[in-house]
Amino acid sequence: MNTIQSIIIAIIEGITEFLPISSTAHMKFANPFLGITKDPFVDLFEIVIQLAAIASVVVIYRKRFFDFKHYSFYLKLIVAVIPALIFGAALKKYIDAVLNNLWVIAMVMVAGGILLLFVDQLFKANTTKISDESEFNEISYQKSFIIGCFQVLSILFPGLSRSAATIVGGMSQKLNKQTALEFSFFLAVPTMLAASAKSSLDVYKSNPEVFGKDNLTLLFIGAVIAFVVALFTVQFFIKIVQKKGFALFGWYRIALGITILVLLFTQYIH
Repeated sequence: MNTIQSIIIAIIEGITEFLPISSTAHMKFANPFLGITKDPFVDLFEIVIQLAAIASVVVIYRKRFFDFKHYSFYLKLIVAVIPALIFGAALKKYIDAVLNNLWVIAMVMVAGGILLLFVDQLFKANTTKISDESEFNEISYQKSFIIGCFQVLSILFPGLSRSAATIVGGMSQKLNKQTALEFSFFLAVPTMLAASAKSSLDVYKSNPEVFGKDNLTLLFIGAVIAFVVALFTVQFFIKIVQKKGFALFGWYRIALGITILVLLFTQYIH
């Protein structure tokens, strides 16, 4: 991976991380077009810039995120992240294999898109909303755990989108759009922090040479770009969903997924 490639992938990550269109799928789809081949550093890079993009949430919601008086907020995030930690560790070999299967990712993109076409209608009666002062009282520990279980679906089916899975999970627990969005944003922080730490440790143990000066420079550049781009995307996403709903993203997923399937079928990409 060179500097230009890292910048492009970081921009893609920053734009797609919080949208329900799967940042992982977009990075995996972009790699063959950019001439990026799979290696330990590329895998590490994709995880680290995801964490950087998610760090934008901490900045945007810093007052709520660092309100230590409401400790239950942190406990509920811990409860919600537990299923992903368990399944992520138990199914690592499966996850690594399926993450490199563009056929599976493209088909999941289409299936997830079809689901998003109906989300607004399925949950249009949801009214539970969180205020800054509520300390997430409306979200019980049981609901937090269930939302965390939905997040596991994005691990089992790469291309589904972590944000899409957790947003739908939140709305299934009677949360309205904005509340489901915000809980999904917050849940991403411990999830990707754990994933980045685990991925970095694994790569360091198996391929310590990856942490050379040049690669660390690319990681820094990618992280900064993903973070900055994500800062703008988060606020854009909230406005779009509130005005237009999720169907727009559903149609986009379907179109992209079908396009990739056609390219795979014609062997334009492999």
